[in-house]
This record gives sequence, structure tokens and C-alpha cells, in this order.
Amino acid sequence: MAQALVPLKDLVLAKTRLSGLLSPSERRALTQAMLEDVLAVLAVHPEIQRVTLVSDDPSAHLLAGQYGAVHWPESELRCSGLNNIVGAASARLLVENEQPLLVLHADLPLLCAQDISAVLALRRLRPGLVVGCDRHGSGTNLLCFDASSVPDFCFGTDSCARHMASARARGIAATKIQRPGIGLDVDEPRDLALLLQ
Repeated sequence: MAQALVPLKDLVLAKTRLSGLLSPSERRALTQAMLEDVLAVLAVHPEIQRVTLVSDDPSAHLLAGQYGAVHWPESELRCSGLNNIVGAASARLLVENEQPLLVLHADLPLLCAQDISAVLALRRLRPGLVVGCDRHGSGTNLLCFDASSVPDFCFGTDSCARHMASARARGIAATKIQRPGIGLDVDEPRDLALLLQ
């Protein structure tokens, strides 16, 4: 069994790089739809015991409740920036529960149960850190670890290589996985075009 953590920006502020294509209300609707795709997969996966949504969005508690997830307001973690927020939430979850933790982005519309199963199976085969990379092989869309293999969170440019390198520098085994359902995060117009295809 495992647990999952999904950090979410305020929906009003999300996906600004799509502002040339979509209005603010359309960006909000798209972001919410992708989040619900992710939560729906996690909610029914037989190996995921708990899902935690971390967000200050006013509707986050309602969305979490709809899919049986726990909601933590981001402001309660008393930090800012994705890496710090994920670090603080991960530490809290791993203290409360020894199960492996999956951290995954909310904008993975093609995510499916088989992706989650593949990550957990890989981690059982190769204990340590599993890094789910984006379709370019450079960004990180998912991490899986336990208390003994917590990474230095470095989401951002070239984060896949940086997560792998920092883990290995600390003596933590790190394995990369690339799958279509994990790889397509929607940030830019080209990503949206691929999704529509």
C-alpha cells in the first residue's frame, strides 16, 4: 500500500502560459478537469490508501471531499514555493504513515491506474527513489519514495536529472520511469495540442 500527495496552485492563477489560447475561466476549468482526472485515478487504485491534496484554492476542500481525499491548506504548512511545500507536506505524511509516498502533479490528464501500478511495482523491484519524467525526459511529474529515500525536491528546469543526481550523491538508489500517462503535463500550447490529438 502507498499514499499520494497532490500539490495544487490556486486554480485562478494556474496555467498562465496558456493565456494566449484560453481565457482565465477556461484555464481554471482545464486545470480543475485535469486535477479531477488525477484524483479519480488515485481514489480507486487498490494500492493507494490515502490521497492528500495541498492547496489554498477556495474550492480545494470540496474537490478533495468529492474523491475521498484529505485536504490540507497550503498556508498551514507555513512555507512557499512548490519545492518547500512538497518537502513540508511529505515530511508530515511520512511521520504519520510509513507507507511509500507518491508525489504527483495535478496536470496529468492521461494518467491511468496502470501508471500508478507500474511505479509501485518498479519501486518494489528497486527500492529507493522513482522519478517519473515528462515526455521530454527533463522535467519531473511524479516522485515515489519512503522515509529512507526522501529526495532533495528540485522541481523546475531539468528537474529529472537533478532529482536523480542529488539522490545518488546521497547514496539513494534512483530509477527513472517514462510513461505516456505520467509524461504529458499540460503547461504550454504544444502540450494542449498533444492532449487534443
